Amino acid sequence: MCRASSSVVAVIAFLATLSAATAAEVRITVDKNIQRMTVTVDGIERYSWPVSTGLEDYATPTGAFMPSRLARQHYSREWDNAPMPHSIFFTDAGHAIHGSNIIGRLGQPASHGCVRLAPRNAELLFRLVLAEGLENTRIDITGTDPIGIALGGESGAPKRYSRLTSFDPLTTGIMAGGSGPRVRASENPSLSEKPSSPPQTQAPMAATGAP
Repeated sequence: MCRASSSVVAVIAFLATLSAATAAEVRITVDKNIQRMTVTVDGIERYSWPVSTGLEDYATPTGAFMPSRLARQHYSREWDNAPMPHSIFFTDAGHAIHGSNIIGRLGQPASHGCVRLAPRNAELLFRLVLAEGLENTRIDITGTDPIGIALGGESGAPKRYSRLTSFDPLTTGIMAGGSGPRVRASENPSLSEKPSSPPQTQAPMAATGAP
């Protein structure tokens, strides 16, 4: 009886080892500069899709990650229960790769920090990671965040930079020619002689569960 039990344990251990050995390595690479995801399986490219990463205030983190959990259907508590189908979570703050119905903005930054895919592509990726296992999946996110396009208006309307940086670059910082606060040329010159405090900067908001 003891000998039979040992044989069963040995067979189970062998099958587990065989399963681990045959699992493919999935690598998901997201380039924020070109807003595109590439998926390789055992080094061979299988998919290449447009994505949307975070807007100026909600940067998608860069670096190398392992997915932590999968959710076939998830809703963001932070953003009015926005649907996040086929979510692959990869940070403790709640960043995920997931499907989105806002397909018209794929190929440009549009999210609150997550990586958006077309719904069908998100489902394909979800199934692939589910089949091969979280432990065999790696996520690499590269590139820089968008800061170069002014927000606002029709032709001739003043541009707003407040969401691109934590200061107005025309009156403060690099574009004004220094690190301290400055005034526009059209303002009272005497104001520029008054000392002022350094500008207060704000860190980007965390994208916990952000779509």
